[in-house]
Amino acid sequence: MQLLAARTTRHTRPRRRLRLTAATGAAVTAAVLLGGLLGAPAAGAAPDASAAGEVVPLAGTGARLGADGKTAAVHDYEAAIKESVWVDAPDFDGDGRGERIAVDIIRPAELDGVERVPVIMDASPYYACCGRGNESEKKTYDENGVIKSFPLWYDNWFVPRGYAVVQVDMAGTGRSTGCADQGGRSDILSAKAAVDWLNGNATASFADGAPADAYWTTGATGMIGKSYDGTLANGVAALGTEGLETIVPIGAISSWYDYDRWQGLPFSYGYPNYLSTYVAGGRHLSVDCSAQLERMRVDAADETGEHTAFWDERDYRDGTLGDASRVTASALIVHGLQDTNVDTQNATRWWEALGEHGVERKMFLTRLGHVDPFDSDREEWVDTLHRWFDHELLGVDNGITEEPAVRAEIAPGEVVHSDTWPVTDRVATLRPGADGTLALGARGRKGEAAWTNNPNGRLAQMLGSGAMDSRLLFTTGRLTDDLRLSGAASLTTTVTTGAPTGQLSVALVDYGPAPRVSASGDGARTLATETCWGAASAVDDACYREVERRIEQSDLQVLGRGWARLAGGGKHSLTVELQANDVLVPAGHQLGLIVTGYDGGTVRVDGAASAYRIDLAATRLNLPVAGPMRSFAPGASLVPGTVSATDAPSDARRIPLG
Repeated sequence: MQLLAARTTRHTRPRRRLRLTAATGAAVTAAVLLGGLLGAPAAGAAPDASAAGEVVPLAGTGARLGADGKTAAVHDYEAAIKESVWVDAPDFDGDGRGERIAVDIIRPAELDGVERVPVIMDASPYYACCGRGNESEKKTYDENGVIKSFPLWYDNWFVPRGYAVVQVDMAGTGRSTGCADQGGRSDILSAKAAVDWLNGNATASFADGAPADAYWTTGATGMIGKSYDGTLANGVAALGTEGLETIVPIGAISSWYDYDRWQGLPFSYGYPNYLSTYVAGGRHLSVDCSAQLERMRVDAADETGEHTAFWDERDYRDGTLGDASRVTASALIVHGLQDTNVDTQNATRWWEALGEHGVERKMFLTRLGHVDPFDSDREEWVDTLHRWFDHELLGVDNGITEEPAVRAEIAPGEVVHSDTWPVTDRVATLRPGADGTLALGARGRKGEAAWTNNPNGRLAQMLGSGAMDSRLLFTTGRLTDDLRLSGAASLTTTVTTGAPTGQLSVALVDYGPAPRVSASGDGARTLATETCWGAASAVDDACYREVERRIEQSDLQVLGRGWARLAGGGKHSLTVELQANDVLVPAGHQLGLIVTGYDGGTVRVDGAASAYRIDLAATRLNLPVAGPMRSFAPGASLVPGTVSATDAPSDARRIPLG
């Protein structure tokens, strides 16, 4: 086990670590600690620091390494210091007064004034309105307004191991001032202010007005969080924020346009206002944000679906507030491949953008929806995250960055690893025919195919067999080999319509019976049993309910969907990109392509029974694949007669909680 130098300064750029040694003469002879390092403890059991054997001190830190090479739980969680401070930030809401961002802290008492510690931060808009995690935990405070208990498991696990855990109320939420602005300047800069304070670049005070100094931290910060929380981490990283060493965005947004729209079609109207109002629920201050909400309503351009300056500000890959070229933090990106809340493009395009700029990165992909891996893959995830933070924030050379960069679950319980992503041999071209077939071929097939828009259509209605004038269905023969689809498929076509504003919806389907992770309920089921991860206290038992995959036998699976606005009547040549995926399609199955108008997945911009037709010669389905795909075998159609709504992805866009 090679050790790296502990960070003892508040700025650590460039991000190259120096080698560090353990304390002289120390030997790694500790037994594996309790607390789930190799397995989860029984329900009700919390890690006990006294169970640790001899451990190796990391010079310049308060951390100790156990026999497994990970930081050991040697600090007293019950005695940890808990503090609440307010960080000073600029005026984000235009009222002429600077903002005060509420920051709640828990850190090892034994290290106060002795050694400085790194920080694991979860900035969120949800601590007051909705709660965090699968059990919707909220912060609680004592009679003096000081933080009493923290949601989630990070404090229970990491504080005994020599970390501080910091939870930040985003501007406009909880105990912070200001107004939320759905991923814009206020949201991102309010979270950045907390990182700045930890690095000596901002001021803060306690509730009584006394100055608060972050003397206790190295300044090395890792931001983590699911959904909106992870989105804040992405945004702060895109600013090139000093002291931000790593981010762990889980089911997070990297472009709010990609969350709210798809090629000119909004998923709903008025969403930025709705979300910003929703997250302000339960806040401790009364603030009039009506002016900001009205400005967002106008600037979001719902009526056209355009990518305006409003969305440029909220694009962390290539935006006006921040972009991937400025990122200096490493990234461990986590996403569910069946996430229909935060579409997979938010993760995969972020992965690609960071790679283009040489950012150190890993990716953890599950066969689930909007689900935290702590819930779905608890033992594996705790181990992965523990080693990641040890490496990125304490400099432990544990080899995690030398392992394959990507972990992907391509079928229920079937996990593969790779150094790159997507994993493809080529882009296969499939051509639709007037007879409803879908065949390999470089050249297009002559003719046209037409349908009539159904203003009340739903994808589930269109997945079954039988004549249907509101959609086109093309299917291949039977696959002769297993096929891995890895990346984003797309449909290139020329479509003609007389609708003043038209819409095109596309779906790629795997037809064939198989056990699959359910398309409903994020594919997850919460159980009555619990496991405990980390140290407990009188106000926090560190125990969480277990979650299992909801695996069901089904006749089909939608592998990806895509949509596009058609501005004006006439002929439109375009490519519709589908949601990215990484999935194994078994031999013997058929691939299906559905092309239609309105399918319930976006807003309805064509409310009439408009006529549409595509030029088959100009139409091709582009599939990024790995594995043989030389031909298709004949066989009876596997398209079922009727399809349950639960077999189709949900069209409901929910608040991005978690």
